[in-house]
Amino acid sequence: MRLLVLGGTRFFGRHFVEAALARGHLLTLFNRGRSAPGLFPGIETLTGDRDGGLGALEDRTWDAVFDPSGYVPRVVRDSVSALAGRAGHYTFVSSLSVYASPMAPGADESAPLLTLDDPAVEQVTGETYGGLKAACEREARQGFGDRALVLRPGLIVGPHDTTDRFPYWPRRLARGGEVLAPGSPEQPVQVIDARDLAAWILAMIERGAGGTFNATGPAEPVTIGDVLERTAQAVGTPSRLTWVAEAFLLGRGVQPWTELPLWVPREEAGLDEVSIARALAEGLAFRPLDETARDTLAWDRARPDEARAASPALKPEREAELLREWHAR
Repeated sequence: MRLLVLGGTRFFGRHFVEAALARGHLLTLFNRGRSAPGLFPGIETLTGDRDGGLGALEDRTWDAVFDPSGYVPRVVRDSVSALAGRAGHYTFVSSLSVYASPMAPGADESAPLLTLDDPAVEQVTGETYGGLKAACEREARQGFGDRALVLRPGLIVGPHDTTDRFPYWPRRLARGGEVLAPGSPEQPVQVIDARDLAAWILAMIERGAGGTFNATGPAEPVTIGDVLERTAQAVGTPSRLTWVAEAFLLGRGVQPWTELPLWVPREEAGLDEVSIARALAEGLAFRPLDETARDTLAWDRARPDEARAASPALKPEREAELLREWHAR
């Protein structure tokens, strides 16, 4: 297949490109050339900007388009309009953040979606992200109809995750000692390895599948306690988890999701219990969590020190301070 990738050199897009290359597809990347421009020297790369600079896409055709980089409805609309007559299929990577809160445990793709108070807003913030993504989904469907595949991932993990939303835990557990674990070990979590998600999406594209799918994992429910224990076993360094109450952490200004990844406040826990039955029925499969943890740690250790230092996750001194306060309460 001839595949056009809008982006393709950052975390998840990179994994999709690698999966497509391994399957023998002919790829074209379209991006601004700012993120890892030399990453795929053997692939045709068109330089441009989705926001007003689509000229390089003119007079070309592709079998399918993979869009992991759409955040603003107007920009997605422009891409869809430019490609609707020149591509046979369009995959848009959305987010579980499109769902309105609170989400009931087990909610499926029919759950209510967020809407924007101001439909003209284009600034991507924590408050607007979900509504913008929901609006982007509509643009993809309007342009490609049943030839549109819309994916709603949750937390995507694995090597090359520069957000540090998961690498913090293999790195921290590999350091050993007493480890601050947030909230309750029984709180459900959902994660998916970027490589598993990329392989499944590619298979869906090859079949010309359309529709909307929650795309997270694993197949069987797990808790944050399961994930941290399995990750600790995978990295092999002795450590001891100390579970610190949510109220204590919130009261001291610790930020869920960023400072302590995987943890979300209890009232938002429905986001980690969505139904993935539709995706499982279409063949979504998962590698063992310990493989993800080991591979992520190996990649993280190979990074420059300054890259890890820029992480928003909890710093060692702050973790030690919080543990002292917790034990002294």
